Amino acid sequence: MDSPQDTLTIADIRAAAERLRGEVIDTPCMPSRTLSALTGCEVFLKFENLQFTASFKERGALNKMAQLTPTERASGVLAVSAGNHAQGVAYHAQRMGIPATIVMPRFAPPVKVDRTRSFGATIVLEGDTFDDARAAGLALATERGLTLVHPYDDLAVMAGQGTIGLEMLAQQPAIDTLVVAIGGGGLISGVATAARAIRPDIQIIGVQTERFPAAWNAMHGGQRESAQATIADGIAVKSPGALTLPLIRQRVDEVLLVSEDDIEQAILMLLEIEKTVVEGAGGVGLAALMKHRDRFAGRKVGLILCGGNIEPLVLAEIIERGMVKSGRLARLRLDVRDVPGALADVATLLGKLGANIDEVQHQRAFSSLSVERAQIEVVVQTRGVAHIEQILVAMRGQGYKAERVG
Repeated sequence: MDSPQDTLTIADIRAAAERLRGEVIDTPCMPSRTLSALTGCEVFLKFENLQFTASFKERGALNKMAQLTPTERASGVLAVSAGNHAQGVAYHAQRMGIPATIVMPRFAPPVKVDRTRSFGATIVLEGDTFDDARAAGLALATERGLTLVHPYDDLAVMAGQGTIGLEMLAQQPAIDTLVVAIGGGGLISGVATAARAIRPDIQIIGVQTERFPAAWNAMHGGQRESAQATIADGIAVKSPGALTLPLIRQRVDEVLLVSEDDIEQAILMLLEIEKTVVEGAGGVGLAALMKHRDRFAGRKVGLILCGGNIEPLVLAEIIERGMVKSGRLARLRLDVRDVPGALADVATLLGKLGANIDEVQHQRAFSSLSVERAQIEVVVQTRGVAHIEQILVAMRGQGYKAERVG
């Protein structure tokens, strides 16, 4: 990594910024008062989920393709991606009149596959993992004479992603810490290179999911194994790149891990507080602030909301699970007399107590209660944990045997 041609410089990133000017959105970087109060540090959010393809990935893809020769453009490009890089390549290839082939693993979220196909790219679904898809893609690129647009291990791609760092420090010069998601390492390599050139004393913190901790292993000498899947599918990479890993070692201060629960909480917080949708990878930065509060106390932290392409059904499930955890959705079990009107009485009482019924199960046969009793399970919307306790106390006061079971 010593020679000029095999490392990444601030000059590369500034040149990329000129190529991208007017071609991608200069996304806002805004302070969040509420998240700052909740995390104990000053939080600034870079809304890369507002790009046309809802991800930062189009920056690197465009910077790479803008430098292709006429012959390379005519032959076409190939990309291997679980989704966001695929969309970035397909969208800008379509704009530039370049034929694009995208190889995606079979598990790639349908919303990302469909969106990529809508940009006119040829889609090849191959392999159960990103690594399987990558092997197939490399072979296909060689076979067809296509230029590979790598999702992260390419200096031109890394330079494009680094333009985010230039923008953030121009928009919010007070930022003294950047927290960046790590998959293959292209984003953090570019952002760290830009930020350190502008502010040598700035702290650069990487974040990975516990299920794909390759960069964490490299930085800590760890041996944690990768899992099969994660909600943060955009950073589900089993090994960082040959070009990105040395840059991570040189220019990143620390890599932190967050759990799936941490990421779900962050997605829900951003939806509720900032009214913005992020995918798993887009939520890991906030997840790290919440999990490692002491590490960031009092600092001015920039977070990159790097993508917003999340499956609607996944988002719906996260919302529902979040409501259960916060007590705004609860399952109550009641033991009642099995007589006409008993269910109506329960519903009336719950209504008076301010609980909105979502679901009811009225059980006779599948119960250990005596034959003159029935078991009712209701899922109710409430105002939170304290409200649930008020409901239970009131129902017990009316003679019902009531308990919370979920």
